[in-house]
Amino acid sequence: MRLRNESAGPPALDTTLSALQQGRPIMVYDGDEREGETDLFVPAQNATPEAVRQLRDDAGGLVFVAIGPDVRQALGLPFLHDVYRDASDEHPVLGELVPGSLPYDARSSFSITLNHRDTFTGITDRDRAKTIQGIGRLASLEPCLQGATLRDRFVEEFRTPGHVHVCAAAEGLLDTRTGHTEMAAALARLAGIPEALVGAEILDGDDAMSPQRARQRAEARGIAFVDRADIQEGWQADANRALHQAPAKGT
Repeated sequence: MRLRNESAGPPALDTTLSALQQGRPIMVYDGDEREGETDLFVPAQNATPEAVRQLRDDAGGLVFVAIGPDVRQALGLPFLHDVYRDASDEHPVLGELVPGSLPYDARSSFSITLNHRDTFTGITDRDRAKTIQGIGRLASLEPCLQGATLRDRFVEEFRTPGHVHVCAAAEGLLDTRTGHTEMAAALARLAGIPEALVGAEILDGDDAMSPQRARQRAEARGIAFVDRADIQEGWQADANRALHQAPAKGT
């Protein structure tokens, strides 16, 4: 389900997809009824040290890499809450700490943390850029490499724990969950780029930046801004297009 050069629908979405295809940053707002946060994203493959610094300075929230479900499965990555539950027999406190639900969703999308093996501490902008770019590179290979081969490359290149948080999108993406992780993976898929975007929540003092201020900042800095409603509209339009283009049974 990749639009590449086709119009996705809402103008804000088309502008956002074009920015991603050019490796430029975007802003994504998830809605008043969810977290009420705007995240700043950049394609993982384009995460230079300067881009990581921009995420630190202009966003200020947790720096994480959102990956699509196919990438997660190909790399063999677990969800962190499952790791804690599996380890709770030996460490009961882990099972007690995992919440049954969150204020904004049924569960989180966190997977493990990573460092590239060629980094030192892993926390500098240069080190994190190397780790993030490496994840993006593996995500770009996911459609063409066998799972075992990709997994071998993954363990050769990375170690855990690390300083880059990985968040994994749910199966079905926006049909299942509408968090920033799923929106990032859906945008990557619609744009026809590898399903790995690095992002951070945009903060403003002690709170999340309001969508009004985030939109104003985006306009002032020439950054594409899109909200969940436009992404969902484009996602549904693409699904409908794929359905109509599918060959009829028996033909």
